[in-house]
Amino acid sequence: MRLGWKMAASRGLRCCQRIFSWVPVLIITGVVLWSYYAYVVELCIVTLTNPEERVIYLIVFHVVFMLFAWTYWKSIFTPPCQPNKKFLLSYSDKEQYETEESPEIQKQILAEAAKKLPVYMRTGSGAVRFCDRCQVIKPDRCHHCSVCGICVLKMDHHCPWVNNCVGFSNYKFFLLFLVYSLVYCLYIAATVFQYFLLYWSNKLGGSSSKFHVLFLLLVALMFFVSLLFLFGYHCWLVSRNRSTLEAFSPPVFQSGPDKNGFHLGFRRNIRQVFGEDKMLWLIPVESSLGDGHSFPLRNTCESRSPLLANEEQWDEDSMEENNGGYLGNSSVDIEMET
Repeated sequence: MRLGWKMAASRGLRCCQRIFSWVPVLIITGVVLWSYYAYVVELCIVTLTNPEERVIYLIVFHVVFMLFAWTYWKSIFTPPCQPNKKFLLSYSDKEQYETEESPEIQKQILAEAAKKLPVYMRTGSGAVRFCDRCQVIKPDRCHHCSVCGICVLKMDHHCPWVNNCVGFSNYKFFLLFLVYSLVYCLYIAATVFQYFLLYWSNKLGGSSSKFHVLFLLLVALMFFVSLLFLFGYHCWLVSRNRSTLEAFSPPVFQSGPDKNGFHLGFRRNIRQVFGEDKMLWLIPVESSLGDGHSFPLRNTCESRSPLLANEEQWDEDSMEENNGGYLGNSSVDIEMET
């Protein structure tokens, strides 16, 4: 009986958490809907007297508003990508892993299971990264989100303002959401400013419109400044090919931690997120490179399996012997692109 009450309470708590998680989204939606009313009705219809100016303002505003709403929608409702079935432990490996008490043997079981997978990141102790809750070997750059309760491919962070995990599936949409949010705020501030001054100096009548126009400029500037810092930070992350999590905790490889492990050069870093077709960069459609399970590494030696690396090292040793023990360039740690 007591167990049943605990389970019911747990379900009720999770239900309340899901409901309250939508509060930030509802706040943003409410502010946006008010800004739409204030701009279209109170500014363009009530305040503006020039018909041509009114038409131009409304057309440009609705184009920007549509792009802003589209990217926000995609950021919220694009589900995070999870690891596919090949990263799940087999039934026999899972049973052996769960019954084994020795951490070293568990580490060996995971290493054997990951041999055929494109997995190069490791834990701080050098073990293959494994999620006990999802029972999967974590692909590179994948992390478990405690809020969503799932492992998310190339997880960046969990954003309460979109009530979603920002990761491989929607990182491009999130960046475009920041871009069009800034454009939306900047356009409102630029077009409202002159009427803000007229209302502020009491050169225009209409108390209702005055309130909306004054606060419209203040709110637009407030959001613009706050979003500008966030957008600048993510621009820096994209230029370095890092996620927010990787900026705080560098990824660990077999050779050790490397904060620039996925840094391929500025242009290639951008293409990793936005894709090869530049015509699609500013449109919220899927165009990111790859499948989210594996990513090109900065150093070629890190992008090879240990077995392949050993074979190539053997070939190099043979070449040294054939050439009288001299090899012009024996380093295999070659940067793919600077």
